[in-house]
Amino acid sequence: MTPAGSMESRLLFLIGAPRSGTTLLMRMLSAHSGIYSRPEPHLLTPLAHLGYYETVDTAPFDHLQAAQSVRQFVADLPGGESDYLDACRAYTDILYGRMLAARGAGKPFFLDKTPANALILPFLSKLYPQARYIVLTRHPAAVFSSYANSFFDGDYEAARRFNPILNRYVPAIARFLRDRAVPLVHVHYERLVQRPEAEMQRLCEFLGLGFEPDAIEYGRHAPTATGLGDPTGVGQHSRPVTTSLEAWATELAHDPSKLGLVRDMLSTIDDADLETWGVPRPTLFLPVENAARHAGLTVEAPSPWGRFRLERKLLVILRRNIHRNAFGRLVRHVRMLCDVLLRG
Repeated sequence: MTPAGSMESRLLFLIGAPRSGTTLLMRMLSAHSGIYSRPEPHLLTPLAHLGYYETVDTAPFDHLQAAQSVRQFVADLPGGESDYLDACRAYTDILYGRMLAARGAGKPFFLDKTPANALILPFLSKLYPQARYIVLTRHPAAVFSSYANSFFDGDYEAARRFNPILNRYVPAIARFLRDRAVPLVHVHYERLVQRPEAEMQRLCEFLGLGFEPDAIEYGRHAPTATGLGDPTGVGQHSRPVTTSLEAWATELAHDPSKLGLVRDMLSTIDDADLETWGVPRPTLFLPVENAARHAGLTVEAPSPWGRFRLERKLLVILRRNIHRNAFGRLVRHVRMLCDVLLRG
């Protein structure tokens, strides 16, 4: 536990999937006189893969030996994992603190908006259990549509092959929301752009800051650099807009192949995760059906018996609690043996 007034008490983490509206919300928050932010720092993701929690399989050293060695080293420390977290925290405290002091213009809070942090949430919540977390979710089909159109020129299949972001981010963020192991507030993108004043008031109350209406007009303030992960969108506007709310549904209503691919991806996600995310499965494609009716189109219901769908459902069942059950331990043991056998 870190003392009051430490760097931890000044840290805010904006958690969300890529293309879920995190840049928009970062621009709004950093327009507040009490919050400093900057391009995605990516300070924490490497720390989570030093061997104690996760490994870097392609690192130019023996990652299996490194993982085993560092875990043994940590086990022999007087405080064990707590000592390891103290060391990691000292590193990030210095970097966050000195950046805030040098660039923050006296603002009390540093906001870290790195989407990949959503994939290391168990580590992050142990490292900074008293920091404040803002969790942003958006309809998962809208997230993937924006991702595919922003980075892959609308090629959904190429986007999924490169990074199946829905299957990575939705379960991780949903589990984080359910566990509520840290101070957090859940924001829905759709509500944020429709009612920005009310949502910003709610966020300021959570952060203990006074509400500043001018922060909603983020375009009036000096722009916050967005980094490599933000090629389009938010820079075109000076405040939240609703034009993107239904664009994804119209696109899928007019393209059955894209709709089928998104259905396949979402079919592998647990119902409880979708419910926590804020989009229960029965409502997932209602916007597409509405868009189709408006355009005079028909949306075919998916077949429940396709081979791909059945394989995915089986994977969902097998992956349930895999990090905590005997089957997961067996899989990790077999994986380690395979890594040893196939090492070149």
